[in-house]
Amino acid sequence: MKFDCIVVGGGHAGYEAALVSSRMGLNTLLLTLNLDTIAQLSCNPSMGGLGKSQLIFEVDRLGGEIGYATDLTGIGFKMLNTKKGPAVWSLRAQIDRKRYRENMRKTIMKQKNLSVKQEEATEIIVERRKAIGVRTRTHSQNPVEMEYFAKTIVVTTGTFLNGLVHIGLHHHSAGRMGELPSEELSNSLRNLGFELGRLKTGTSPRVDGKTIDFSQTTPQLPDPNPANFSYRTKDFNPPKVACYITHTNQKTQELILKNLDRSPLYQGVITGIGPRYCPSIEDKCVKFKEKESHQVFIEPDGLDTDEYYLNGLATSLPADVQVDMLHTIPGLEDVEIIRPGYGIEYDFVFPHQVYSSLETKRVKNLFLAGQILGTSGYEEASAQGIIAGINAGLRVKKHSPFILKRNESYIGVLIDDLVTQEILEPYRMFTSRVEHRLILRQDNASERLMKYGVKFGLVGKIYYEEIENIKTKVKSKLKELKGHRVTPDVVNPILEKHKSALITQPTPIFQILKRPEIKWEMLEPIAGLLEPEICTQIELHAKYDGYIKREHELVKKVKSLEGYKIPLEFDYLKVNGLSYEAREKLSKIRPLTIGQANRISGVRSADVTRLLVALKSRALIH
Repeated sequence: MKFDCIVVGGGHAGYEAALVSSRMGLNTLLLTLNLDTIAQLSCNPSMGGLGKSQLIFEVDRLGGEIGYATDLTGIGFKMLNTKKGPAVWSLRAQIDRKRYRENMRKTIMKQKNLSVKQEEATEIIVERRKAIGVRTRTHSQNPVEMEYFAKTIVVTTGTFLNGLVHIGLHHHSAGRMGELPSEELSNSLRNLGFELGRLKTGTSPRVDGKTIDFSQTTPQLPDPNPANFSYRTKDFNPPKVACYITHTNQKTQELILKNLDRSPLYQGVITGIGPRYCPSIEDKCVKFKEKESHQVFIEPDGLDTDEYYLNGLATSLPADVQVDMLHTIPGLEDVEIIRPGYGIEYDFVFPHQVYSSLETKRVKNLFLAGQILGTSGYEEASAQGIIAGINAGLRVKKHSPFILKRNESYIGVLIDDLVTQEILEPYRMFTSRVEHRLILRQDNASERLMKYGVKFGLVGKIYYEEIENIKTKVKSKLKELKGHRVTPDVVNPILEKHKSALITQPTPIFQILKRPEIKWEMLEPIAGLLEPEICTQIELHAKYDGYIKREHELVKKVKSLEGYKIPLEFDYLKVNGLSYEAREKLSKIRPLTIGQANRISGVRSADVTRLLVALKSRALIH
């Protein structure tokens, strides 16, 4: 059977790639090991949060599904970091795990141009360094081997490549608890010459809510009037279900340290490297012995279940130790475990082997996305999935690849980090990784990226026209406010009421709005009413005007380096004066621009200067 695109894997990278590919008009096949676990939330039942909400907003404005599905199945939404600047405001949603999965599966099964098959991909078929198809096997009493051919292949296998689940010193092969791993595909990628590594992640125990004493915990209530993720969502009024917080204590720590001889992590059974920024509870107790207490978030799994996820207690300790550990924590003294936490090791492909389009350098027409490239998190996977899917579509249509820059999106930062940095642990997105975060806010994702969604036929023009209309209104209102001077007798009563310094001469309203203590609604009696979307943008522009201008100036400077292209076959060994480390890193990563070269760890400013001189002397750049 022949297709335009085959997507391997039905996780968060897989469903985005498959949906966007089919929506671009490609005849697409999605291969998954289990139809019932498409879009499974394998870890915590939540979406968004610091650095991750920005990815969801961006994927949504490109035409992706994660934001809309979250709005439809979320059971509690909360805006984080509101006491800080807008650059780090981040929306977080608690999700109904079952409903999210069912909603996404329904969307996929109804999607035009998209076929779905429950088969294991065992081999990438390659001819003359071009991917042309996938070999598969059914898991049945009499397995059947099949071959499917396509113009492009997107591999999004998550934790399934040679997956190994650990609970105590016992381990077994699995891609997720209770699901088969993908073993032969790892060998296929190795045989094609890809360099693979080994990573580790983990999940927390899930417990019976009927056995939790919530009176000993602190409730975390969702926002009463919550924001939502997707531009498609209308009349937003989700359920408002609380999460709860408790803490480990010295007894918890002592019990864990006492049982490290039964920990696969500390007995050398697990060899893969785990996430530094989301460590297991064993790691927390060993590496931060001076800290006697660690926060535990008790998160509901859905509206129709009493199952709760204990975020912050990822562990691979034996099940009996997990029970004893939980019984030392306030509110969990009599708790019963429904599903134990576990650690999982899996193979990944070192991401310096892909371009920023996520096409592999070694095999043409083969794209990778998600945890197979060393990332962690639903949101990071979704972001890569939509880029891989779009670029697979563009390859079939014989168009240039779509590459987002660092200065225009969090997605651009994510992918640029992957292809230029050494990934030795699961990569997680943070706002701190984004140097231009003040101009890459979640609130202006539409303005930045929706034009691309429209261009690729993934977003309706009517939505873009609405955004452009708001943008025009904001620009017009800002101009008006900068020119509209108010006299002291008009504005001073308002300033005095809100304990703000009085003015002595006519002053533009824009200047008054810059004050931290002044909100737009305070000035409405003299400045007029505004639509909520316009009001938010006006306030942000006023209060961060100088900072935003400075960010745009920095972006202009960085763009100059990105303009210098480096030929893929350039020989770095012949550049005089380059450090040994720079030669090694540049030859391995093969950056496409001087800007990328400048971001490679171990490449110094002096190396970049020598590289520029060498390229100019060879008339490769001007």
